[in-house]
Amino acid sequence: MTNDANASKPIASAETIRTFRVMALTGYIGLLLFMVLWQLFYTQTSELSLTFRLLFWVLPLLFATPGIIRGKPYTHAWANFILMWYFLHSLTLLWVATEAKYLAVAELVLTCIAFVGCTGYARTQGRAQGLGLKKLKDQT
Repeated sequence: MTNDANASKPIASAETIRTFRVMALTGYIGLLLFMVLWQLFYTQTSELSLTFRLLFWVLPLLFATPGIIRGKPYTHAWANFILMWYFLHSLTLLWVATEAKYLAVAELVLTCIAFVGCTGYARTQGRAQGLGLKKLKDQT
């Protein structure tokens, strides 16, 4: 019996890895730019300052941006936790703020593209690099 948890799993093709990478970059960078534009141009009536809104909506996305651009599978994996904030925000806006439904749909689409891309890239590129979590039964 082998200790490598990924030994029996096939490695994805380079084209599959590239597709997930393009999805991750497009969705993530697109969401970052979208949030900047949203806060600069579409939220004029907010009682919160522009600085606070940019810190609140843009700063979380900046944490993972260097690793996403460099193509690090680990960063792609944990960036999904950040993306869930935007996923929940867009769903909440769709439910309670019908005047912002087009912005919420755009945010939801970009978040979903980034989520699928980051998940797929982390999984396929991680396997290609031999990374992975060992199963508990294999650690003994």
